[in-house]
Amino acid sequence: MGAVDATAQTGSQTGSLSREDVQAVSPALEGYATDTLANGLWKRPGLAPRDRSIITVAAVVARNQTVLLPEQLQLALDNGVKPAEISEIITHLAFYAGWGNAIAATAITKDVFAERGIGPDQLPKASVELLPLDEKAEADRAARVEESTGPASPGLVRDTGDVLFKDLWLRPDLAPRDRSLVTVTALIATAQVEQIPFHLNKAMDNGLKREEAAEMVSHLAYYAGWPNAFSASSVVRSVFEKRPQQ
Repeated sequence: MGAVDATAQTGSQTGSLSREDVQAVSPALEGYATDTLANGLWKRPGLAPRDRSIITVAAVVARNQTVLLPEQLQLALDNGVKPAEISEIITHLAFYAGWGNAIAATAITKDVFAERGIGPDQLPKASVELLPLDEKAEADRAARVEESTGPASPGLVRDTGDVLFKDLWLRPDLAPRDRSLVTVTALIATAQVEQIPFHLNKAMDNGLKREEAAEMVSHLAYYAGWPNAFSASSVVRSVFEKRPQQ
C-alpha cells in the first residue's frame, strides 16, 4: 500500500457531512469535492495514497478541522496507515501544532478506533525503546538553537533538546521520514514558514524525495489554503536549490 501507484481510497472529501448536505449549501463545493479532490488530487502520481493520508490527517489536526477528521482517519487506515502511526502522529502534533489540537483530535480518534475495533494492544506504549540518536547532528542542531534562541528562552532550548529531539523524534512507531512529513505539513498548514528549511532538509535527509515534497505543497493547497501553499513554495524552492539534485 506504500507504492505511489497503489489504488487510493478517497472517500467523499466532505468530512462528516454527506454529499447531499454539501449540495444543499453549495453544489459547486460538492462538485469540487468529488471531481477535483476525490477523483483528481487523491489519484495523482507523485505521492503514495498512504502519504496523502498522513499529510491530510496532519493538516486537519494542525488546523483543528474536526469536521473533516473522522473521514480522513478512516481513509488513512484504509490507505495503510497503522493505528500505532496515527497515535504517534497525534502525539507528535501536540508539540508542533499545540496541545489543544492534539487533545481535540484524540476525542475523535477514540471513536474511530472503537468503531474499527482498535484496542490498546495496537498502540505504542508511553515508554518505548528509542531509536539511536545521531549525536553529531543533534550537537549541530543544539548549537544553532542555543545561539539563536538561548538568550531569549533557555527553558525552550532545554526542552527542545530533551523532550523533542532526544525523545519524541526517536519514538520508533513512526518512521523518521513520516515524522518529518507530519512536521513539514504542520508548518505549512499553520504558516510557520521560517521553520520549514530546517525540517524540509531533515525530511529529505530522512528519505523524502524532491518530487514528493513538491507534490505535498500542491496537496496542502487544498487543505491549508492557497496562500499558505504559495508562502511555503518559495521556501521549498530555496531548499531545493541549495541541495544536490536527488
